[in-house]
Amino acid sequence: MKNILGLGLNCILPSLLVLLTSCATQVQSTDPSTPTRYAGNRFDVDYSARLPQFLNTAGKKTVLVDPNVHAWGAYSENGQLIRAGIATAGASQCPPDARDTNSCYTGIGTFKITGMGDETCYSKKYANGLMPYCMYFNNGEALHGSPDNIVMEDNLSHGCVRMRIPDAEWMRYHFAEVGTRVVVLPYQ
Repeated sequence: MKNILGLGLNCILPSLLVLLTSCATQVQSTDPSTPTRYAGNRFDVDYSARLPQFLNTAGKKTVLVDPNVHAWGAYSENGQLIRAGIATAGASQCPPDARDTNSCYTGIGTFKITGMGDETCYSKKYANGLMPYCMYFNNGEALHGSPDNIVMEDNLSHGCVRMRIPDAEWMRYHFAEVGTRVVVLPYQ
């Protein structure tokens, strides 16, 4: 049997099988207090274990970013950690395409989300790079989704906080709003 490209299914099926078996399976509970886990790949880590389970949020929803443990956490108004994931924060030395040659560390301190985008959000500063589900918090810095190949346990970004796309989508539509606090801890 031939497909429309003239290739036999015996050529297509092995490639498709490799693709399907190499993809991560999202393991997600319907309980919003259960962190998202991704089984079968390098993201099969409980990032919530790297963060405090409770945080003084002063009664406000808060996103905590810890560039030292490469994790973000979403905390409810009562200070309980409700979800966490991997975070790739800003690099100590800017990537080659940066306009600035100094540090690209993500700004440290307490900020508020000032604007949000959808899956079409993109960088106006760095080659129109896609930044799905962007949530701006510090002079153009944003929490945003990125492809898995550039979300890693390292600080490599231009200053934004890279998250896995499903995590950024969850945060954008189920947690964050304009005014949500973002706390970025100091680099050590």
